[in-house]
Amino acid sequence: MPEVQRIDVRGPRFAASITAVLLLVATFLSLIGVATGDLAAAPLSARILDPGFLLLLVIALLFVWGVASPRTAPWGVLYRRVVQPRLAAPTEFEDPRPPRFAQGVGLFVTAVGLLLHLAGVPWALPIAAAMAFVAAFLNAVFGLCLGCQLYLVLQRAGLVGRRRPSAA
Repeated sequence: MPEVQRIDVRGPRFAASITAVLLLVATFLSLIGVATGDLAAAPLSARILDPGFLLLLVIALLFVWGVASPRTAPWGVLYRRVVQPRLAAPTEFEDPRPPRFAQGVGLFVTAVGLLLHLAGVPWALPIAAAMAFVAAFLNAVFGLCLGCQLYLVLQRAGLVGRRRPSAA
């Protein structure tokens, strides 16, 4: 079987740090939006133009980018070109599949919040942003990637990460 490419463990933590800050701001903005009025009665255009919604939408698009093309995602490129050259050589590496899966989990959580917000569910946006923030914060500060842990559980159950048998 071919060797799985390994990545520097500091890269995903760096990306999680930036994502956590953005999600904290999105949570704050979405809480302000909830506090200022009746979301269910607001027209769809007002829900779309809500600053918390717009920022969480941008974050969700960054998650899409991280899933579709992790090598070109902005935080990874910033890490590899600006931060990593200034650090000592990496001593720890990891399989890139769990962090990529974690990006998909972040996308799922934020997408659910965005869709429920558009449907007029008042607390969906701040709750989704806060949940994603907690996950990004745990990864950034403690190196605990909840999406990666979920990947490993699903891998042990045989639901993800299976390799196809090579052709004979």
